[in-house]
Amino acid sequence: MSNISAADVAKLRRLTGAGMMDCKKALEEAAGDFEKAQELIRKRGQAIANKRADREASEGIVLAKISPDGKTGMMISLNCETDFVAKNADFIALGYKILDAALASGPADLEGLKDMTVDGKKAAELVIEKSGITGEKFELTYFSSISAPAVQAYIHPGNKLATMVGFSKAGIDTQVYKDVAMQVAAMNPVSLDKDDVPEKILAQELDIAREQARREGKPAEMLDKIAQGKLNKFFKESSLMNQEFIKDNKMSIRQYLESKDKTLKATGFVRYTLNV
Repeated sequence: MSNISAADVAKLRRLTGAGMMDCKKALEEAAGDFEKAQELIRKRGQAIANKRADREASEGIVLAKISPDGKTGMMISLNCETDFVAKNADFIALGYKILDAALASGPADLEGLKDMTVDGKKAAELVIEKSGITGEKFELTYFSSISAPAVQAYIHPGNKLATMVGFSKAGIDTQVYKDVAMQVAAMNPVSLDKDDVPEKILAQELDIAREQARREGKPAEMLDKIAQGKLNKFFKESSLMNQEFIKDNKMSIRQYLESKDKTLKATGFVRYTLNV
């Protein structure tokens, strides 16, 4: 058809996000029927996604956001094939659209995230549809949530790393919450406190410390004591509440929080990064 107007093409582009020529071609094939044209674009997106199913989507974005009441945080990773697409405003907007829908519906896990409804379709289907516009594979690869009396999110510039931290008390200066969320991003703790370090990690650290002491020629009967001493150093470096505060290394995170409110403590955290 030659009577497809530029206004019609622009309208379909707004509805689908597809390219101008793709929209024009779909409208021509659909004889001007917008619903049929949208379906054609959706099917093409599915076909392109199928062709790229075995491609590696190792680039992308990590986003985190807090609910309006400040008590729940959610984080997602939306992956793609190239950094060029990861920096695209439409791709980032898609990530936030899915994240906003998650905060509204409260999925329990990644599969629940993929199954929730966004713009009248499953999130996984929407991602496939949008991937057809760029020709790259898109994939939802990560989801987590955290709840507490107060939750703070932090997204590191570039959208490759995000954190969320829960706190025992609301109403504290927001900067305090932000400081701790940034601490988690910078220092990558393995646990909240020393009692929360997984047993497997404890065993590994003790084994490493004993082996180091043995190689240094320390007496066999002293190895366990030396290893325990090094483990205390590990707790200080790797458990959030005991880490030195990056803005003031004269105090720990526990001391920093208590200096703002005696009852304030971090109750949990999430940290996720794309290894790209």
